Amino acid sequence: MRKRTIYHLLFVISLLFISTKVSSQEINPDVLYKLVSPSGLVLDNRDAPDNSANMYLAKDVKNSRGQVWKIVKLASGYYTITNPFINKSIDNDNEPAGNGNPIIQWDANPTNRNQQWKFTITGTGAYAISHRSSGLTIAFTGEDAVGARVFQMPASSQVWRLVPSNIKAPKEVKQKPSKYDWENETIFAINKEPGHATYYTFPSLESLKADKTFDKPWEEPASSLYKSLNGNWKFHWVKKPSERPADFYKMNYDVSSWKEIPVPSNWEMHGYGTPIYTNITYPFRNNPPFIQPQRGYTNEIEVNPVGSYRRDFSIPADWDGKEIFLHFDGVYSGLYVWINGKRVGYSQGANNVAEFNITDYVKTGDNTIAAEVYRWTDGSYIEDQDMFRLSGIHRSVFLFATPKVHVRDYFLQSEFKGDDYSSAAFKVNASVKNYDKKASQPATVNISLLDMEGKEVASLSQPVEALKGGQEQVYDLQTTISKPILWSAEKPNLYTAVVTLKDNNGNVVEAMSSKFGFRKIEIKNKRVYVNNEQVFFKGANRHDIHPQFGKAVPVESMIQDILLMKQHNLNTIRTSHYPNDPRMYALHDYYGLYVMDEADCENHGNHSISGMPSWAPAYKDRMDRMVKRDRNHPSIIFWSLGNEGGNGDNFDEMYKVAKALDPSRPIHYEGKNEVADIDSHMYPDMARMAAFDQQDSDKPYFLCEYAHSMGNAPGNLAEYWDYIENQSQRMIGGCVWDWVDQGLNMYGKPANQYYLGGDFGDKPNDFDFVNNGLTTPDRRVTAKLLEVKKVYQYIKFKALSLATGKIEIENKYDFTDLNEFDITWEVIKDGVKVESGKMNPIDLAPNQKTVITIPYNKSLDAGSEYFLNLSFSLRKDASWAKAGHTVAAEQFALNRRLPLAAVNTSTMQNVVTSVDGDNLTIGGADFKTVFNTQTGIMTSLQYNAKEMIFNNNGFNLNWYRSVNNDKYTDQNYYPTTNDKPMFTYQTAADGKSVTVISSTTATISSEKPIRVPYLVKYVIYADGTIDVDASFTSPQDGRIIHRLGLQVVLPEGMENVRYYGRGPHENYWDRKHSAFFGQYATTVKGMEEEHYVRAQSMGNRDDVRWVSITNRSGQGLKISSKDRLGFSALHFTDQALWEAIHDFKLDEIRKPETYLSLDCIQQGLGNASCGPLPLPEYMIPANQNLSYSFRIQPAK
Repeated sequence: MRKRTIYHLLFVISLLFISTKVSSQEINPDVLYKLVSPSGLVLDNRDAPDNSANMYLAKDVKNSRGQVWKIVKLASGYYTITNPFINKSIDNDNEPAGNGNPIIQWDANPTNRNQQWKFTITGTGAYAISHRSSGLTIAFTGEDAVGARVFQMPASSQVWRLVPSNIKAPKEVKQKPSKYDWENETIFAINKEPGHATYYTFPSLESLKADKTFDKPWEEPASSLYKSLNGNWKFHWVKKPSERPADFYKMNYDVSSWKEIPVPSNWEMHGYGTPIYTNITYPFRNNPPFIQPQRGYTNEIEVNPVGSYRRDFSIPADWDGKEIFLHFDGVYSGLYVWINGKRVGYSQGANNVAEFNITDYVKTGDNTIAAEVYRWTDGSYIEDQDMFRLSGIHRSVFLFATPKVHVRDYFLQSEFKGDDYSSAAFKVNASVKNYDKKASQPATVNISLLDMEGKEVASLSQPVEALKGGQEQVYDLQTTISKPILWSAEKPNLYTAVVTLKDNNGNVVEAMSSKFGFRKIEIKNKRVYVNNEQVFFKGANRHDIHPQFGKAVPVESMIQDILLMKQHNLNTIRTSHYPNDPRMYALHDYYGLYVMDEADCENHGNHSISGMPSWAPAYKDRMDRMVKRDRNHPSIIFWSLGNEGGNGDNFDEMYKVAKALDPSRPIHYEGKNEVADIDSHMYPDMARMAAFDQQDSDKPYFLCEYAHSMGNAPGNLAEYWDYIENQSQRMIGGCVWDWVDQGLNMYGKPANQYYLGGDFGDKPNDFDFVNNGLTTPDRRVTAKLLEVKKVYQYIKFKALSLATGKIEIENKYDFTDLNEFDITWEVIKDGVKVESGKMNPIDLAPNQKTVITIPYNKSLDAGSEYFLNLSFSLRKDASWAKAGHTVAAEQFALNRRLPLAAVNTSTMQNVVTSVDGDNLTIGGADFKTVFNTQTGIMTSLQYNAKEMIFNNNGFNLNWYRSVNNDKYTDQNYYPTTNDKPMFTYQTAADGKSVTVISSTTATISSEKPIRVPYLVKYVIYADGTIDVDASFTSPQDGRIIHRLGLQVVLPEGMENVRYYGRGPHENYWDRKHSAFFGQYATTVKGMEEEHYVRAQSMGNRDDVRWVSITNRSGQGLKISSKDRLGFSALHFTDQALWEAIHDFKLDEIRKPETYLSLDCIQQGLGNASCGPLPLPEYMIPANQNLSYSFRIQPAK
């Protein structure tokens, strides 16, 4: 031992000598260094090639490539630490200053601030290495020992010595540029028209106003200047470009034998190719800008599928002499277009408009269009969103015609003076272009502003001088509107701006319209204000997805989503992570939702791209096109630069583009807060969120993603919002991840079956991570959506004096008076309504409080439990819900819960006991129960000769559940056995009862066996009443244990369920604010109502007073709680559910018997599928005795 110590000291001294020598000169960027800890261990990535790999301490291995780092000084003075063999840099995982977190490796990108470190030399020649932004120091926690994980830590004195290695860095090999447009990041638009606002052109004012789009812009127009190309197209599909029919666009190419495909659609939804679900990983080799096969991936075979589309169309005779445009609303991912055999152009940007001027390519009468669509392009590197990757023409295609002189674009704006909303400037920026080769005649642009009744409130006119051929001129028009009626999500008041162009003779030659809302967005007082009201944005992230149609979402589904959002108190949608179908924004304007409109830029799998200057034009183009298309929509409050693309300078360039086009809206980007107008985070825990909120900053703070709603989730939503609304300094809200499960139908399979990543044979895949929705693919109302509705509600209730019925009401709406709602109340006695009433509406302005008095009967029976329910509902129909729809509700306990009365034994006969071998039988009038004395288990319970226990499966330890949010632990079920119990029984002195005690320890046979001591005490009375007391000792190492309680299996036919507790929907410890106490009736099969798309534990009801399970004849059990009780009754074990994977498999695994779980404690749901664990108060405490008591009786 002593000899080893001397050797160790000599080693450290040698390191000191070497390190001092290194520190006396600049760090050499051409040398690969080892980072050495004080004990001589080195920083090691364990040869992991992937992003997110952690760093560890390891023994120095001479030629290990995972232990050497290239340290390069940047112009800023900071350093990057890169492993050149895998081109990954040490990264702080985008974590701000806090309590510390593991460092990881990520794609090397010198512009990524997460990878920029400060090297501070010490007197010994060693370096303290701290992060540029967080200031946290690279350090290990605990012992300086092999295997220790390396973190960034606050206030750490950890130092590292830089020891040069003899390993040479690999030479950088420059790749030859591709000859293909779709592998060249600088080519993303050939012959495309510049972006502009969404509109349809009409030949006259009369035809415009008569069209249904005039009132409902999401409808399809019937203009004579519009022609839809949606419908069936001839279609051919191949796995790779070399197999495509390269000449298919030629007029003599015969496509008559080709099959047809509907447009819009995704071709995978019609049986062509493979849907691929990945979150971060590119579904091809990560080597931008190239699209190359990766061994083991789907694209090893389906390298880059190409879809060839063709159809004929007709140009009306009256379009002769007009400009004709071909418009694609969205194509995944690369698009070539030919008209009549002539190539028109090329486009990338799957969710941006692609528009081509085809005037010179078409003729009056019959024409042919050919479209060649590539599944992957270099653009796919910045379309790396967490979603099923689908392909094809997924949005509408149409033609429209305009006069030669055309109002190509217009930007509608309102402007207010300070806080004066009595008038507003109405401003129009109009672009007029002459598409002819010769000079135009003078013309006039008119803008008429109509109010909600169609009355003109303003008219603007602008002479257009003669324009040269090809010239475009921009005009600014302005007028003042007195007493404008403002737009907000609560009051989506829409004006109509009518734009007409008149020729030199005063004749209208084109007309178009857009809805317009007067509203003002400001950042002040560290918050975001709309129309001078500070707004909390209560939202969700939404992908464009439909289980049957993929990304070709029908407008009916769009409306369904918006109605569900409005009905459940959401006021905000983030268009994660790309611009939506343009019709969606018209719906947002109409129904009233605030929108964060997000650019189609996510290079999650390779953050370095956002720092590459050659990619900047593509980034800027996507921002430009989104803003120009959508800026007339009042619903859009924020622009977002994209998602999870690192923090390269390309995002700075996008910011400049957005601000130049529209300076009125705040800009968001979570990946680089310093370039945005608001701060933003994803999935912080409560402590980190509060700490960041309290930092000295004037920026509003937003959670762009939180409350990860994967499967049975989320937890502690109420705690988040209690802080945001009542305690925060600068928080403005957040968007739940996410709105809808993205499970897809499989081609040829039933429409009610939803498939996950990997089900299609897609490789790689992220399995069930695709299903994180508040609602399901078929848009069912779920328990988690109901919890969101309750937490997000805009009316707050506070009991002041329940004895006198006084309740404080606070109006948390921003623009709605509470006189728009009916008030109803009801008194619940032992779970049953016994009294109710309706109150007169109250006049209460936004953000004001008042006190109301509920006139209920204050005389309460001493032997009963009472609750007061109060609700507000719509007095009149709204666009999004019928009159009577409840917008807010609360429940108050009017008295304390009463203890369960003791059993009255005065009239009972004596209980009878007998022992036969290992069986102890206890009986009385019309009942009998049997215990196995060797196992301690109740194997039989009969009431009136009817058996209540199936196959000897009496009350036994139940520790297992599995939901997606438990993924931070081992989610497998392990066989569980009990030690031989200490089993005793004793008859009471009066002979009226027998006490049975079984004390044992269960062993869960996981890799490291877990021991759970538990004791169950039964007091069995002569009338069949059984009092049960159970206690459990939670183990210190029981991370896989998410519940503790007992389970009994009931025989077939025990199907009817009645209970008194929280309901009617499923609820859990940290997700039950929306579940009110009452008596509810359902069935065991009915308790499968959630049936999560990824099958998992479900159906719990918490705070249960009693539950009865009976057969058709009313025979069964009633179980009454003495203290705490949660239950579920299902035809499956939790293990069977988890292993089934899919909810459509439930019919195959459903058992006739019923598994009745009676929980003493069940851990909260939390958010740990992608976020924090349950709050400490919702965790099962370790190494504690936990107990509960309940009573078993025959059901009556």
